[in-house]
Amino acid sequence: MIETPIVITNGIVYTGTETVNDKAVLIEGNIIKGLIRPEEIPTTATILDAHGNFVSPGLIDLQIYGAGGYLFSAKPSKAAIDGIVNTLLASGTTSFMLTLATNSLALFGEALDISKANPHPALLGLHFEGPYLNPKKRGAHPTAYIRAPDRSEIKTLLDRSNGCLRMMTIAPELFGEDNIRLLLDNGILLSAGHSDATMKQAMQGFDYGIQAATHLFNAMSPFHHREPGLPGAVFQHNGACASIIADGIHVDYQTLAISKKIVKERLFLITDAVTDTEEGLYTHVFKGDRYTLPDGTLSGSALTLLQAVANCVRHVDIPLDEALRMATLYPARLIGAKDLGRIAPGYKANIIVFDTSYTIKQVVFEGETQPILR
Repeated sequence: MIETPIVITNGIVYTGTETVNDKAVLIEGNIIKGLIRPEEIPTTATILDAHGNFVSPGLIDLQIYGAGGYLFSAKPSKAAIDGIVNTLLASGTTSFMLTLATNSLALFGEALDISKANPHPALLGLHFEGPYLNPKKRGAHPTAYIRAPDRSEIKTLLDRSNGCLRMMTIAPELFGEDNIRLLLDNGILLSAGHSDATMKQAMQGFDYGIQAATHLFNAMSPFHHREPGLPGAVFQHNGACASIIADGIHVDYQTLAISKKIVKERLFLITDAVTDTEEGLYTHVFKGDRYTLPDGTLSGSALTLLQAVANCVRHVDIPLDEALRMATLYPARLIGAKDLGRIAPGYKANIIVFDTSYTIKQVVFEGETQPILR
């Protein structure tokens, strides 16, 4: 059976490397075939008219806890995965790491089992933010469940994961090279966070193979003129990437602007988004523009990733093409995904169309149009 090609026309296309105004995007099956001139559009193609709006690769969020009323850690289930996937696709996020904060080992195991049994092409895997964190920088994570690294315990988690666990946030000052190597050898992307590391300790962790830092400035040793801490290590280590929450609440926009000037292409966007819940270990309360614990402790954001892109443009003066790369190309590069984050031949046909108000107009996921939020 020959599949009907899809062509996205009349858009301002941000490919990840250039901005194109005079070509259409050709999709065959679930793959992008390339950019073509209007006269090259197949007569059999289904036309999606972008009406002069922006066309971008689908967004990639490496740290999100829930959406659409589902917090995955509160009740891991197929229904939760489906609800989160559908909500994220409608908002323009076409690939994501479903994240769990520090919790019981039993809950981590259950989450792994549910995720393995219910794969979805938008779900890149799980990101465990904990439990091997520094309680001094626990943030919203409960002290009772924070644990010191235990090699046998880590091996048990890895065995149960069977490849489903893709990313882990750890406090580098608590880890020796042997346990870092164990995780890296099992394909885990390591990110330093909830950490009181000195700059020396953080630099050593990056040298051991930790690739990133989790939500820069939040729940980590501060940048101080006598001890630059984990942020200083991110600034100085040429190979370390860092995620940041661009809501103006978790991090001031001027701090984001300074960080972008220093970290450049190593800085990428996450939402760290949660949703209202009174189930499970975490109770997240919506406060209009953020979520907190009942005691007022700042927990997750209320962002979508496209809103984070908009905030970078509106409040930090980052050009739109670069803000989009922070939510597409750069996270794809970090996780080693060679078919995500660009509009180019051979890449997955995950594409969004949005207007100047950053309202989603169209989502194509793996070559199929998706429902969008109205």
